[in-house]
Amino acid sequence: MISASLIFNILVLIPVCLTLLFNFEKMQDVAGVFTPARGILLAIYVSILLASSFLLFFMDTKLAFALFSIQIVYKVLTPFTVKSIKNPIVISNLVIATFHMVTVITMMKSGSLHFDF
Repeated sequence: MISASLIFNILVLIPVCLTLLFNFEKMQDVAGVFTPARGILLAIYVSILLASSFLLFFMDTKLAFALFSIQIVYKVLTPFTVKSIKNPIVISNLVIATFHMVTVITMMKSGSLHFDF
């Protein structure tokens, strides 16, 4: 399930990053015109893409758990920060958060997570 979530991230983020990077008109319809905030969003997405790619080849359960947990939190917060649930990015964020939540729950139930407290 961890690999599925990582691959999901990669498959979603490659086209999203490219459309943000090249400022495609379709992306402007949902994310607005290019602003510094959109540039920061692109940096975050590229970071998640790189982390997901790295973890796919060098699996670390704790790092994957941390990545998915951060994604779940920020994606669930987007309807509140955007003040809409109708935006396509918000909708896709909620779908991805749900997918990653299933992965995190599976990780916790399987006993594959061991924290040294």
